[in-house]
This record gives sequence, C-alpha cells and structure tokens, in this order.
Amino acid sequence: MPPTFSALKGMADVLPPDSARFEALVAAFANHVQRAGYGLVITPVLESYGLFTRVGESTDIVKKEMYDFETKGGDHVALRPEGTAPVMRAFLEHHPAAPWKAWYVAPNFRYERPQAGRYRLHHQVGIEAIGTDDPDIDVEVVALQAGFYAALGLTQVTLLLNSLGDAQCRPGYREVLLDFLRPKRDQLCGDHQERFEENPLRVLDCKKPPCRDATADAPNQVDHLCDDCVIHFERVKGGLTALKVDYVLEPRLVRGLDYYTRTTFEFAATSLDAAQNAIGGGGRYDGLAEAMGGGRTPGIGFGSGIERILLACDAEGVFLAEHVAPALDAFVIDTTGGDMALALTTALRRVGFSADRAFDNRSMKAQLKAADRSGARIALIVGTDEREKEAVTLRDMTTKDQELVSLHDLPEELRKRLQR
Repeated sequence: MPPTFSALKGMADVLPPDSARFEALVAAFANHVQRAGYGLVITPVLESYGLFTRVGESTDIVKKEMYDFETKGGDHVALRPEGTAPVMRAFLEHHPAAPWKAWYVAPNFRYERPQAGRYRLHHQVGIEAIGTDDPDIDVEVVALQAGFYAALGLTQVTLLLNSLGDAQCRPGYREVLLDFLRPKRDQLCGDHQERFEENPLRVLDCKKPPCRDATADAPNQVDHLCDDCVIHFERVKGGLTALKVDYVLEPRLVRGLDYYTRTTFEFAATSLDAAQNAIGGGGRYDGLAEAMGGGRTPGIGFGSGIERILLACDAEGVFLAEHVAPALDAFVIDTTGGDMALALTTALRRVGFSADRAFDNRSMKAQLKAADRSGARIALIVGTDEREKEAVTLRDMTTKDQELVSLHDLPEELRKRLQR
C-alpha cells in the first residue's frame, strides 16, 4: 500500500549513510573556514519579503521563484532564497565589529524546476566578509572556496572570474550594452525580448542558444572599467596568481542578483554536464547595505550548494559515503535477554566508544546479520557462558577471529584493537 504522504516535488529526504556524508561535508567546511577567522552565523529561515525585493527586484529569484506568503498577523514574509541578504541584514541590525567574517550553513527555498543537484529546497554553505573593500579579502574568499573543493578531493574544477564594475562605471557600460542589444531584440530568447531593458547584464548569462548567439560579440564590462575598478581587479588577479589559484577570465559571467559589484566568480565542475555544472560562486556586493537602507558597507562572499558539491564528488569518486560515514566501534550481541546489551552499550559509550545493539530478543543468527549491516568493526557476543564468566566473546568482523575477553579488560582490549 503506497504511503499517504511523500516529500513535496523538489524537496528530498536525506537518510543515512548519505546524511553522514552531508554532516561530514559541513564539518569539513566549518574547519576550513574557521581557520581563517570566520564564525558561524545563524539567521532565521523566514525574513521580511521586502528584504529580498529591495535587493533583487528585477531577478527571477524574486519575481518567479520566491516562496512568499502573508502570516496570520498580516506580515508579508518569504522563505530565504539565498544566504547573503540575511547575513547583511544581521550585520546592519547587530553592528558587529568590522570586518565581520561569518560562515553559514542553511536551507534555501526557490520555486524552480528541479534539476540535478538543485532542488526547490537545497542547502548551502557559504561565507561573508563584510566591512572592507580591500581586494586582498576578495583573494582570501576566492582562495578559501578553491581550497575547500581541493580538501574534498575535487580536481576537475574550473574557476571563472570577472569584474562587474561599480556604481561609477557600470551605468555607462549598461548603456553601451543596451545600445548593442536593442537592434538584436528579435534574436534574443522569448524571456529576454521582453525584459532585456530591465537588466541587460542577465542576457549575457542566459544559457539559451538565441541569446548566446546574439551576444557572441557583445561588449565586455572589463573593457569599460573605471581606473579604481581596474586597479582593484588587477590586485585580485595578482593575488590569486601568487597563491597559485588558477582562474579563467569569463567576461560573460554575471551573478543572479542585482547587488553584485566588481569581483564576481563561479566554480564549475567539469565532471558534470555543462548545463548544470556550477557548484558555487559569489562576488563583491558593495551596494547591498545601501539597498537595504543602511550606510555604505562593502562586502564579499560566496555560497556553494551542498547537493551539487556531492554530485561532483560522485562524478570524481571522492568524498564518498563509505569514506566519511563513521563506523561503529562495537555491536553487542546478547542472547541472554538483552540486559547485558543494555548495560554494555551504555558503559562503552560512557568511556568514548561508539556502540549499538539488536533489539526484540532476536536469534544469534539475526543479531550477527545486524552487526554485519551496522558496519561495526567488532562484535561483542554475550551468551550464557560469557555471562557466567563476566566476559564477552570479542569477534573481529573483518578477520572473523574470536577470543574471550573479561569485562574488566574489555575497554583496554578495544583501544588496542582500534588503535586508540
């Protein structure tokens, strides 16, 4: 009989052992970025609807993909579609000392067509560095993201890099681009024929063949940067080169939200299909705080989708579930009623071992199967003889060798066998 309910379209359950892999990835990320001084920030999953409309009104994320609704109290709210705006809102609200370096792991919600590694509910890890426009922080942020992928074992990853200019030079480039696009309007895809005047930079990022063909010889932002943006971008490129972080200049690269300025970047996993190979990216957003009603507050950060990262790991055969799922130290098999299993697993956990057991008074054969499925390295068997001798039969689940060990000596014997 089929279940009455199932997960909603575009929203997936994560079960063991995949959940252990998910957990290990977050732990690896936390360890990686905390070494650079980034602290965990946790923001609400619900934010004011206006927070996102003020900073991305012309984007598909806001216009088509956001989950928004009115609360019982009449407030218009939205489920978080991305991580940067909430973190900046928290910065402006709580006034931590700048530069503020924060990392997050969070679920994001977008009502879009589900695709490989991108669901309507997907999870991101990311960092934000707020309060400095030093190009060296751009280098640090990009290098941290590259280093994280390398730490997972990924090698087939390409860094795409661009500069989007700033409030001084971007408006002029926007007009140059509009002048280029207007005569080509009929050649663009259906969506951009109607909307290119609203945000012409998004046409450059469109993956549909009509827009790709029509903009093949479009003017590039990097050729229209002001002097300050040129200096900034040269420092970023030089810093990445000094750190041996390889990159490819991609003048068509823009981000999906309006608030990005200057440095913008994306990491593509070449092991994945080209249409769905972006595993993370970000950029500088020096105008974001002002768009929220705050004072000028520069910042830069990145977000990286956990589901898409794991797809790339699958494609390269790295960071697999069997590599990261923690194996149990011991599995207790008790054929004397279960009292010994209860006492022994509790005692082992208290002294630092991971231990589990079977339930429901199953047979020895069934409990051995359960021990094998658990992945435990050692089985501890308690029968009538062992109970009378205050001992257990210790069975190595790899070699199948067995020996009788007293309960008194058991912790030390386990440490020796597990090389603790």
